[in-house]
Amino acid sequence: MTEKKDIRDEEVERVAAEEIKEAEIEVSEMETLQIENEKLKAEIENLKGDYLRKNAEFQNFKKRQEKELEELRKFASEKVMVKLLDNVDNLERAIAASAETKDFDSLIKGVEMTLSQMKGVMQSEGVEAIESEGAIYDPHVHHAVMVEDSPSHENDQIIQVFQKAYKMKDKVIRPAMVKVCKK
Repeated sequence: MTEKKDIRDEEVERVAAEEIKEAEIEVSEMETLQIENEKLKAEIENLKGDYLRKNAEFQNFKKRQEKELEELRKFASEKVMVKLLDNVDNLERAIAASAETKDFDSLIKGVEMTLSQMKGVMQSEGVEAIESEGAIYDPHVHHAVMVEDSPSHENDQIIQVFQKAYKMKDKVIRPAMVKVCKK
């Protein structure tokens, strides 16, 4: 019986040893998983921090862009306005000179010179007049304010221009006001 007991004790010891070994493996695997979990948590926190920093940088960038755009809008016409100031000065001089001398011809000459300067400013900015007299009506370039049946004009031909059309770098910025022939 002692032999049976010894075999049984050995069997119990062997099973206990195996269970201890399995428990140690499970503990070891758990420790490994916990370490891996901690590493992943640290990585997530690091990524969260990076995201928050990048998001803050982006928001600051957006604010800077909006501010720069606002400044650009505010002073976009400054260059043109500075060019027009010379024309305003010339008109004021022409009016003052003609008021003193009562010379109508000088006033007209001064106004013509100023108009020529203003057309030069417009041309330097890419603004051109669009010739419409006698042209065929184009709704992209002309605004018909009157129609008239005219025997001396073709259908849809422009009879009279009330206000010139202008384009800036191939974009119509003001359509012409016209009278169109309709038969």
